[in-house]
Amino acid sequence: MKIPFPDERQEILVARRNKKMALSPHAYMRGNTTNYYEWLHSQHGHSLPHGPAIWICGDCHLGNLGPLADTEGKVDVKIRDFDQTVIGNPAHDLLRLGLSLATAARDSNLPGVVTAHMLEHLMESYEQALDTDEEGISMQKPNLVKIVIRNALKRTWKKLAKERIVNTQSIIPHGKSFWPLSKSEKTSITQLFGKQEMLELVTKLKSRDADAKIKVLDAAYWVKGCSSLGLLRYAVLLSVDGDDYCIFDIKEAVHAIAPRYQHVSMPRDNAGRVVEGANQMTPALGERMIAERFLDHSVFIRELLPQDLKLELDQMSVEEAIRMSSYVAYVVGCAHAKQMDDGTRKSWRSELKLNRSKSLDTPAWLWKSIVQLLARHEAGYLEHCRKYALRLDGY
Repeated sequence: MKIPFPDERQEILVARRNKKMALSPHAYMRGNTTNYYEWLHSQHGHSLPHGPAIWICGDCHLGNLGPLADTEGKVDVKIRDFDQTVIGNPAHDLLRLGLSLATAARDSNLPGVVTAHMLEHLMESYEQALDTDEEGISMQKPNLVKIVIRNALKRTWKKLAKERIVNTQSIIPHGKSFWPLSKSEKTSITQLFGKQEMLELVTKLKSRDADAKIKVLDAAYWVKGCSSLGLLRYAVLLSVDGDDYCIFDIKEAVHAIAPRYQHVSMPRDNAGRVVEGANQMTPALGERMIAERFLDHSVFIRELLPQDLKLELDQMSVEEAIRMSSYVAYVVGCAHAKQMDDGTRKSWRSELKLNRSKSLDTPAWLWKSIVQLLARHEAGYLEHCRKYALRLDGY
């Protein structure tokens, strides 16, 4: 492919995003967050239970959970993306997760009755998390999760470098995923990593010496993700004391469109908001992040570790789907529960128990909302594919 100049990026990124979203209904759901938030702001979205004002992920789909390493190297499945984090209604995370599981079930050609059972187990496990004071995840891991974590633990920096930048040399080869920088971008990255705050972030991991010498070896514009395509994103390759290497991710933070509660205190800076949400929900990630200004944009920065992976669920059996629903709901429930005192957890759990039928243990609000959202996303997906096909000759 032709590697674009910096001023040619936007058109290509939009085309790539549209192509990704046309791959499947699940890919469309993950890439088109606006559709979901528009529904939440609608009259239908106001029918959800009002939970306590806590930090929520805001975009809590399956792709935003996965194995994550803390500064001590311990690996566990956590929420790993906080672009849309706000102080808001925890029911929004539950619904987004349920919608993601339902679309994943459809991609796996599982019947609708399985989706109903998945949502039952989602609620059961989420409520179970509200009953525990434990800091970690004590629920037994499904086999799919065990496999992902086992693979994560085996990964090394060289494997990460090979996957992310093709080789382990001191350059980032340009190609499909990495594009050249402008002169101002290069200069700004060098200046950024000359700050004391960045040195402290670099040396926080792996017990690196506090006075280590860091050097920017190379950097590139990073074409990554789906909903974030078009935002500033950079990969930076560093050397530490000349014999240690690491890759840093610089990502633009923009205004969250996830609904937030009124009259709550959050950082006004978008990167500060992202870092604070991560600290509250997934400290293992939050303590590895820093908020900065870069080219007059708000960005958050973190070191990529080999153990940081997404939960990729291409095809699931009935049993795997139900077990996965239980486990990821428990992970999200623990991230919510740690922010509540005993009385708040009890009150929120009682609220979630309302409006249950005798035959199906899924709350009416959750079931009806997901049915409406599935229909909305299916229509949106088909219309997106029609428009994509009409424009295809011009790509």
